[in-house]
Amino acid sequence: MAVFKSFRAYRPAERNQSLIPALPYDVMSSEEAREMAKGNSLSFLHVDRAEIDFPVGADKYSSDIYEKARENLLALENTGAMIQDNSPCFYIYRQVMNGRAQVGLVGCASIDDYMNNVIKKHEKTLAKKEKDRINHVNVTDANTGPIFLTYRKNAAINMTVSLWMNEKEPVYNFEADNVLQTVWVVDDNEVINRLASLFKDVEYLYIADGHHRCASAVKVGQMRREENPNYTGKEEFNYFLAVAFPDDELEIMDYNRVVKDLNGMSSDEFLSRIFENFEIKKENEPYHPTERHTFGMYLDKEWYSLRAKKSIIHEEDPVARLDVSILQESLLDPILGIKDPKNDSRIDFVGGIRGLGELERRAKTDMKLAFSMYPTTTDDLIAIADAGKIMPPKSTWFEPKLLSGLFVHHLS
Repeated sequence: MAVFKSFRAYRPAERNQSLIPALPYDVMSSEEAREMAKGNSLSFLHVDRAEIDFPVGADKYSSDIYEKARENLLALENTGAMIQDNSPCFYIYRQVMNGRAQVGLVGCASIDDYMNNVIKKHEKTLAKKEKDRINHVNVTDANTGPIFLTYRKNAAINMTVSLWMNEKEPVYNFEADNVLQTVWVVDDNEVINRLASLFKDVEYLYIADGHHRCASAVKVGQMRREENPNYTGKEEFNYFLAVAFPDDELEIMDYNRVVKDLNGMSSDEFLSRIFENFEIKKENEPYHPTERHTFGMYLDKEWYSLRAKKSIIHEEDPVARLDVSILQESLLDPILGIKDPKNDSRIDFVGGIRGLGELERRAKTDMKLAFSMYPTTTDDLIAIADAGKIMPPKSTWFEPKLLSGLFVHHLS
């Protein structure tokens, strides 16, 4: 039984709907953030990447940076650039990219559900990344970027959301990052209560994206509980900002690989080794896999298709049967010597949004070969989380990204 509740969001005044929201902090470097926010003092990057308001090279983990983030957030709120709803609401957030729509409900999830595994994870987190967001959430006293959750589709929730969208006018409708972003405010108490009640029938929520932000938000909530031993559980620090999407709304894109060298082999030697575990066919054009357990490979300006032999496929294991696992365990590790893809400088990862042309470019410049992948599915993600297992690094790439600055949840 999942807890998903309404809240009083701070959100952009209508006139600022396209000026404030920004891409999430972790999809860009400081230099890119500085460029994106240039000439726009309202950009939410001044909150999520406050180092852009300091000289180049400033320590982005210093206390001054987090204090500046708080100052910038309060300035947006106190000047009226952002407004707060008078009573708790849910919010409907629709994104349309390349003709495909995904519709999620914005609310607050429970830190207890995270700790009790009602909210399930599929990824490990790194202490350094957690510490950064813990400091950011704690100092700003806010969740500034939503956690991307999914759940098994629920017809009653879908119907309630659809009816509201059909009957009410949106408060925002603008384009950002080539994605149409539309928001409705659900401010009717009867509908709010119905949605909260319907989520009690949702057995589990799953983190699709934002594991570090989620873990950090939970740890700040735990810190606040220690500071307030008489807490009731109703305080806002017991909850964190999230957008929940039904699983059939999501599309996971391929997360491709590029490799720097052939581990001392010639191209012919490398190709002969691949035959041990894969069927190989030369292709006349760039190859993107159209089914599971197939791969594209670009080497020496030639495209190949690879098909995993049945002997290396273990369908009974939700992690081992992933294509990213098959490639890692049957090619990258034994043939190319890449044993720790998360930390090995000889491998890099390219989101599918960048296309096969980017794989070719990398293989012709700073890398030697590239692999195009068939995307991991939402069913894979849920199966792995249900099994209590962890996905290999760089298994999923979600598009479109949820914007930060559309909704802010304060902890007090």
